[in-house]
Amino acid sequence: MENEIKTKINWYPGHMARAKRKIQEALPLVDMVIELLDARAPLSSRNPSFSELFSRKPCLTLLTKCSLSDPKAVNRYVNLLKRDMDLLVPIDCKTGTGIKNVAPAIRTLMAEKIERDEKKGIKRPVRAMIVGITNVGKSTFINTLAKNRRAKAEDRPGVTRKNQWFTVPELGIELLDTPGLLWHRFDDQDVARKLAMLGSINDEILDQTELTCDLLAILRRKYPELLKERYRAEWTEDDSDYDLFQIIGRKRGFLRSGGEIDEDRTAAVVMDEFRAGKIGRICLDD
Repeated sequence: MENEIKTKINWYPGHMARAKRKIQEALPLVDMVIELLDARAPLSSRNPSFSELFSRKPCLTLLTKCSLSDPKAVNRYVNLLKRDMDLLVPIDCKTGTGIKNVAPAIRTLMAEKIERDEKKGIKRPVRAMIVGITNVGKSTFINTLAKNRRAKAEDRPGVTRKNQWFTVPELGIELLDTPGLLWHRFDDQDVARKLAMLGSINDEILDQTELTCDLLAILRRKYPELLKERYRAEWTEDDSDYDLFQIIGRKRGFLRSGGEIDEDRTAAVVMDEFRAGKIGRICLDD
């Protein structure tokens, strides 16, 4: 396993190209952009094409899913990223952390527009386009801000396939939910693999054993104690990532007849537990 050439990840389904065109067409309709980044991989979850695509619009950046990420890493990345952002707010839709700061941040970014409208006697909501990579939590954020479930949200990529408007009248905001967008080619395969670990790339096109071993490589280097605590696993420096994968499968009792571990089940459980935060609060980026 460890000697095999790793599968190259490239996932850009046809609906993404159409979605990008729809987003470009809708840009004149909005006042600003709200970009969501995943706190478990703040750098890897930034679509590099967005800076050019939305360069003419004020942008509020939300570092989301903070309750799943290493709190020290979150603080580090907030300080790092805000140097290059119009405005950045860390949030978590599950715990509600930071949600109350979103509307004031929008008003701060759009202060000139709001003041112009007031001088003209116009009372018009701020229109914001919600953007981000697939499965970063755009629909969940809208549902949280609107305090009900109006946007379709599932923990898998590609659920939102078209632009949808949602009104939050109590905050004076209209939100345009857009499909998640990845970029056309992953020059950095480490980034691609981290996005796959987050669930931003369709699991069905990937070798899950290989991907889980890549995840374990990161965890044993950055969070060995969390790994040991969750799986009661012990390993040596001589053990490969695949050896560790086998150790975890045996510890969990995922065995087939003949004593071989069930690799599919082991991979699915480890990946699901990482995504659900059951292994611990983890940041994949360095």
